[in-house]
Amino acid sequence: MVLQVPQTIYPDSDGQPMADNTKQFRWIVLIKENLEAMFAEDEEVFIAGDLLWYPVEGDSSIRVAPDVMVVFGRGKGDRGSYIQHKEDGVIPQVVFEILSPGNTRTEMDKKLVFYDRYGVEEYYLYDPEVDDLSGWLRNATRLDVIDPIADWVSPRLGICFDRSGETLVIRKPDGEAFRTLAEEQSKSERLAAKLRELGIDPEMV
Repeated sequence: MVLQVPQTIYPDSDGQPMADNTKQFRWIVLIKENLEAMFAEDEEVFIAGDLLWYPVEGDSSIRVAPDVMVVFGRGKGDRGSYIQHKEDGVIPQVVFEILSPGNTRTEMDKKLVFYDRYGVEEYYLYDPEVDDLSGWLRNATRLDVIDPIADWVSPRLGICFDRSGETLVIRKPDGEAFRTLAEEQSKSERLAAKLRELGIDPEMV
């Protein structure tokens, strides 16, 4: 008689909404979309928002859904969840959390412990309500606080957290600020109009 080993089920949803309010959602989308644009040509960088990550094979109760996570060394493509042992054991190297009024201190402390325990290299936590940014970088043994965080450049991503103005600005390696899709479209339209003024067809550029 062959014993059947129960198969572990890894749910694709934790039943929680992606964001509690529009401000939190806007920041999540801003970070995810700009990072995806930055790494669009690199097929071995996987970026996701609000995707469940299961770090331990056989235990689906150990899980977290980072607001944004970046995984170097894994191909792009749709996933219902990030099941680490099915991804060659590759740990998400960078994660972002955007605070909402509904997040508790205990909840966020647990997330920090989780990311520390399961090997995240860089963890960034931003509270848009009070414009407060915190960060942690892995040293030889654990995640350590990044201090100062102003003008910090992510070792993995190359992005800079610019605190010189009234609110946080995230800049790409070329110095360009992260922009929303609407802002990018407006910029493209202005550029196209300027080219037409110069007698250049923007479709031919």
